[in-house]
Amino acid sequence: MTNISNLQKILKEGKFAVTGECGPPRGANTQIINKKANLLKGYVDAVNVTDNQTAIVRMSSIAASAHLIKAGCEPVMQMVVRDRNRISLQSDILGAWSLGIKNILCLSGDHQTFGSQPDALNVFDIDSMHLLRTVKNMRDEGKDMSGFNLDDPPRMFIGAAANPFADPFEYRVIRLAKKIDAGADFIQTQCIYNMDRFTKWIKLAHEEGLTEKVYILAGVTPLKSSGMAKYMKNKVAGMDVPESVIKRMEGVPKEKGAEEGIKICLETIAKLRETKGVHGIHIMAIEWEEKVAEIVQKAGLTPRPLS
Repeated sequence: MTNISNLQKILKEGKFAVTGECGPPRGANTQIINKKANLLKGYVDAVNVTDNQTAIVRMSSIAASAHLIKAGCEPVMQMVVRDRNRISLQSDILGAWSLGIKNILCLSGDHQTFGSQPDALNVFDIDSMHLLRTVKNMRDEGKDMSGFNLDDPPRMFIGAAANPFADPFEYRVIRLAKKIDAGADFIQTQCIYNMDRFTKWIKLAHEEGLTEKVYILAGVTPLKSSGMAKYMKNKVAGMDVPESVIKRMEGVPKEKGAEEGIKICLETIAKLRETKGVHGIHIMAIEWEEKVAEIVQKAGLTPRPLS
């Protein structure tokens, strides 16, 4: 197999990338993955596969990624350090590469107290920064953490997450720089509703020369209702939903909420396409994959380069 992923190729060629998201099922039903793949195929360049998101048991991200490949979609396999020690992490990275998975997103993972089994033990043997460096060393040096030479090292395209909206704001760009230094090739951001704050963050990153060292994919999530906007503002950690967005969603009839949410999403994408340092978007349509095609088409981002 070729080492370079479609996502990496598109970004390397300077094209504006589009990625989507697929949450694996709470069970072993592969038809759920195939259905989501069919909705996303041809409209995104790669699909994030979450790793037991919100600390709830789901099909493994490795298996779901392998099913996506069979369905004709390129996966971005998420891997969290919450559930695995360093031996298991490295083993799963090798296994994923052997299955044709070429992109990885290294994350800490939601704490188990937020999930359905809060008494479960966490691991956090290493943190997400160390995981980035581990994957980079396995790829570039061809060695595992013990210094053992690897036969066919995993030459993955390595990603990390960034939240421009967390506090303290001044530390956000410093942390971004650390993730780049640790090995991140691309960054996916928290979903953006506060465009002013995001613009300030990306400007600082650009001034530090970071946007020349890493590909930044800006996160967008279409709102379904004013209730969803309020929930994300008040209940989701690290989320910044301005009051103006909530008022706008409240200002339309309930049956028009989803339509207005997509309008806001499209307006955000248009601004992001004009923002220096943004290399693409990551559409997190949470269990709303059927709207991704509409969003990508209306944003003028079709046809995709390699679809």
